[in-house]
Amino acid sequence: MNPEWLTTRREFLDKNLTLLAAGATVPAFLDRTAWALDDPKDVRQTRSRPGVPEDRILVIVQLAGGNDGLNTVIPYGHDAYRRARPRLAIAGADVLKFGDDFGFHPAAKGLRQLYDDGLLAIVQGVGYPNPNRSHFRSTDIWATASPDGRQYDGWMGRYFDNACRGSAPCSSEAAIAVTSESPLALRGDRFQPVSFTNPQALRWVGGRRRKMAEAFAALNQPDETGTPPVTELDYLRRTALNARVSSAKIREANQGRSRADYANAPFARSLRTIARMIAAKLPTRVYYASLGGFDTHAGQANRHRQLLTQLGDGLRAFLADVKAQGNLDRVVVMTFSEFGRRVAENGSGGTDHGEASCLFLLGTKVHAGLHGRHPDLERLNRGDLAFTTDFRRVYASILTDWLGADATSILGQRFEPLKLIRA
Repeated sequence: MNPEWLTTRREFLDKNLTLLAAGATVPAFLDRTAWALDDPKDVRQTRSRPGVPEDRILVIVQLAGGNDGLNTVIPYGHDAYRRARPRLAIAGADVLKFGDDFGFHPAAKGLRQLYDDGLLAIVQGVGYPNPNRSHFRSTDIWATASPDGRQYDGWMGRYFDNACRGSAPCSSEAAIAVTSESPLALRGDRFQPVSFTNPQALRWVGGRRRKMAEAFAALNQPDETGTPPVTELDYLRRTALNARVSSAKIREANQGRSRADYANAPFARSLRTIARMIAAKLPTRVYYASLGGFDTHAGQANRHRQLLTQLGDGLRAFLADVKAQGNLDRVVVMTFSEFGRRVAENGSGGTDHGEASCLFLLGTKVHAGLHGRHPDLERLNRGDLAFTTDFRRVYASILTDWLGADATSILGQRFEPLKLIRA
């Protein structure tokens, strides 16, 4: 095969090799190959600071569409809440109370159980300055941790860009998204995650051009000589073969048996897939899943009830699964949503795009309970809850106290971590 077309990292990444059923993703084969084209000697492996275990796992759960935090963690003791939502306000008698002022939506029984078990931390009033109500822009802001738009890669992608050091390439297995497209949050300048929805469809396929198909086939031929690679083509053969092994490992991991009962729903299946990969001891530091449908402009009552049931039941099953594996102490789950909803309900039985909301952290290593200050319902910002906790403080807590990374270098400035993670 003539490798002349493999001239630069950017050109290679533009050649349209894809991972079947994975959308726009760049898995280990492309990642390692691109690194080789930049500099075959530039190889790295993830590292945490001394004293932080290397086998810790972060699971990120996106609540896509803008979750109504006000009807998730409900300030049932506040008259302003009931006045703003004559139809959507949850009656105090129905709220799953955990204090004199707050409680969970009655459909969030799974979340309430996790809270009672000491496995759930609630961060209140999370947002950022000058919030944006566009789904796309706000999602990008959360993904890049950059409200001013100065960063173009993901906050966890930068973590892998910064944390990888050592004697082997920073494999794309280090982050796996069970999503149709590779999420921006996991994509760095050099690091690219694996992304798929169906593990059994994890196959390498070439682009449209015959040249690409021939190149891929040639790269996947094993090296019969057993000698170290001395040319770019030799290096590409070896790394492509490694990529085939990686995809086989992921498929094999998902043949494992679950240790908990999951609902027959896409979100629950995503969490089951992640639990199986954790049980199989894949070298993955970060997993990513998504539950969509939170853009509840109309008919919110029934839809939000269904979503909170899926969220709570799915997370409860997942934590029970990893506990049965003996891995619960290694795992922290973090949820986020691009924004909350307006305080006042609209004329369609729903709520429109808002600003601040709540997020959750889950696991044995989190400080369970309420964190931060709930926004004042009598002092709104443009009709929205004004944020009281910058989301980058949550990120700083995860990066510093869970992953053992330099949060300032990743986030671009210092944000004081919250006391969310146990020592």
